[in-house]
Order: sequence, then C-alpha cells, then structure tokens
Amino acid sequence: MPAPMSTGLNPRTLLLDSFHAAVAAADPARIVPPHLPAPPRGRTLVVGGGKAAASMAAAVEAHWPADAPLSGLVVTRYQHSLPTQRIEVVEASHPLPDGRGETAALRMLAMAAQLGADDLLLALISGGGSSLLAAPAEGITLKELRQVTKALLHAGATIHDINTVRKHLTRLAGGRLAQAAQNAQGLALIISDVVGDDPTHIASGPCAPDPTTCADALDRLTHFGIPLPPGVKHHLDACTAEGSLRSSGAPTGVPFTGAAGQWADTPKPGDRCFMRKENRIIATAHGSLGAACQVFEQHGIQALVLSERISGDAQAVAQQHAALARACASSQPLALISGGETTVTLAPQHGRGGRNSEYLLALALAMQGVPAWAIACDTDGIDGSEDNAGALISPDTLMRAQTQGVNANAYLAAHDSYGFFSRLGDLVQTGPTRTNVNDYRALLIGLD
Repeated sequence: MPAPMSTGLNPRTLLLDSFHAAVAAADPARIVPPHLPAPPRGRTLVVGGGKAAASMAAAVEAHWPADAPLSGLVVTRYQHSLPTQRIEVVEASHPLPDGRGETAALRMLAMAAQLGADDLLLALISGGGSSLLAAPAEGITLKELRQVTKALLHAGATIHDINTVRKHLTRLAGGRLAQAAQNAQGLALIISDVVGDDPTHIASGPCAPDPTTCADALDRLTHFGIPLPPGVKHHLDACTAEGSLRSSGAPTGVPFTGAAGQWADTPKPGDRCFMRKENRIIATAHGSLGAACQVFEQHGIQALVLSERISGDAQAVAQQHAALARACASSQPLALISGGETTVTLAPQHGRGGRNSEYLLALALAMQGVPAWAIACDTDGIDGSEDNAGALISPDTLMRAQTQGVNANAYLAAHDSYGFFSRLGDLVQTGPTRTNVNDYRALLIGLD
C-alpha cells in the first residue's frame, strides 16, 4: 500500500473515515427520533420496507411511549434484521423479490385497511423497499415480476426506470399503501437513496402520489427491449386501455374487482387518499456528503462536492472524474466528493462486482500517471449483490496488479471488478449498515 501522507495521515484511513462519517450521518438511531410524532388518539400501525427498515423500527420502539399502542410489520433485506419487541421484522430478497416479501406486502395492505380516522399509519421507507414489498398485481406471477426486474437490471436501467415499471406491476407501490389506509392520518419517514430525493421514486413511493402511468411503464420496457411475460403484457395493456378511456371521459366497460379496480392505475396527485398523509425526507446524500467533507477539512484538506446527483454508466462517470481530477491537479491536497447512483450494463457472460467497484477499476485505468487515492462504496454496505461495500484504489494499484499477473483491462471488460480488488486485498467490507443514502465516492489528489 502507499506510504502515509506528509501530514502523518494514511490516505486509505482518511478515505475510510470519510465513508464511515457519511454512513453515520444517515444512522436511523440518530435521525428517526427527532421526527417521531405524538401518539394519536387511536392506535399506531408501523409498516414499511427497505434496507434500513429494521434499524428504523428499532429507533421507533426505543423512543415510543411504553403506554401508547404500537404494533406493525416491516420488511428488510436478508441479514439486515435487528431484534424488536412491538414491531415484527421480516427478511426478504433484494434486488429480486421473493415470496416472503410478497406475503408481507399483502399483510401490510390488509392491516392498513383496518385503520380508522383516529389512527396513525407510520411508514418507514428506505432504499430497497420496492423489491422487498413487491406483491405482484392480480394476474401477474412472482416469477414474471422477477423476470422483468432481472432484465431491467441487466439492461442498465436507472432506478427511476425500474420503479416506474414496478409501480404498475405491484400492489403496494405508487401510493397504494396510503390508498389502503384511506382516512387514517399518515406519516412516512423516508431515507432517500435516489437522485433528487423525490418520495415517489424512493422504494417506489408507497405513500406518495404517482405521476407516472401504465403507459409510461410500457414505454420503459419497450425502450430497453424487455420481452413481456403474458401476465405483464395483459395487465399493462388493460391498464393502459382503461386509462385512455378514463381520460377521454368515455364509459370504461372494464370489469373491476375491489375498491381500486383490477386495472385501475395508481393514485395521482390530488387524490383524496393523500389529504392526511405526509411524506417526510429525514436523510439524504446531501447530508452524508457534508459529513464526509468535514472529515477532510478537519485534516486541512479542501473538499469539493461535485454533485449528489451523479448517474449514468459507471465507466463513463469514471472517465469524467479522471479528466476533472487531471484539470484540478495542484500542489495542494484536494478531495473531490460525489454521490448518486451509476449503472452497469452487463454482458450475457460476466464476472462479479457492483457499480462502485466497476467505477473504481475504470478510474484506476483512467488516472494512470496521476497519483490519486479513491474510494467508492454503497452506503448500505452492499455493492450490487456482493459482500463488499465497495473498494479503494491507490497510486500503485495497477503496478501491484501487474506484479501479481492481474490484467486490469481484462477484468474491466469482463465486469469482474470484485475479482480484481479481491486479488489485491482492496475490497471495503463493512457488512450491512442498515441505512442507505446511495453511493459515496471520494477522490484524493495533490498529496505528497
């Protein structure tokens, strides 16, 4: 590994400290309590899903009055659970939904439908919730939902694209949880993992109005060339036709089942089900990047936040950051910090790795000749579907790889960034952090 900085600090340690500060700024134990409402006249039902669901539920329990009614159910990713007493925690699959998440979502809808005007629906929402709470719409099988989700992930679709589709193929997303609660008071506490922090995109917006339509979902699937399973095609075609008839004012003539209708679209802005519902963002990438900046500045290193909204192909973003770093190179240390969520378009045959490690491998190749250290990690502790949060690079990354007979270009072409950094011992492994404010990247230049 590289020698320590002239200040006596090790760049690797400094980068890791900055990442841990970013994660700590979004710790539910710290950020949930200040936003808890007073108990209602009736009972409080806690529901929700996401990678932070268990830690958010534990924070609610720790600060809720012992004599106030409290019960509920939240779903989190496998190995992300925490012990609770009053709120049930269920583990399910991410990023592809499974039967445990489907069953939990249906239970939540049934529980929410029992709430009255004096009751409170307290929703705990965080990234990952849309797959963890994915109960397929009537006529769509879980297998078909998984098939479409997997195809979108491999096609390099953005989270906004994926959520647009999921809202119209599942029963709880796109405001339908709020719709199920009807007249009850509702408060959704949300940890944002999406660019722009719009509640409708976070976990597919279970308590937020949905401005998209079934036609938009069809458009996204067509754009990425995703084959439509029979159940998905029938549902979206029927829903789109129903929407067209409704917008024209013509009688629909479509058979309906239940209050919402089998092919009714998601509730839109202005729907009465949102009259007593609030969606409140309590943690964002902006806050976490600010906390990371303080770590560098405390050690006399200027920190510049490039953006908290970076998206696009991971390799392309790495090329852009390398060009910027070269332009900013000077004798003074500088940390270039960014957040957001990049994507990776996978070939049919590919290796292991997530978007953060792929970004770093591309960055190491693009920064040849410029001494630089960098870290890229997902704040949830899981880069893609691997067991690492991300990785680190240093000025000698490529030299060490060459010494070990590891071809960086070949590993990048095979999308095997996990294998590359594993060989070098440069993976960052934290385990589940039980929060999620998207990706964290820091690029250090100008060091002695």
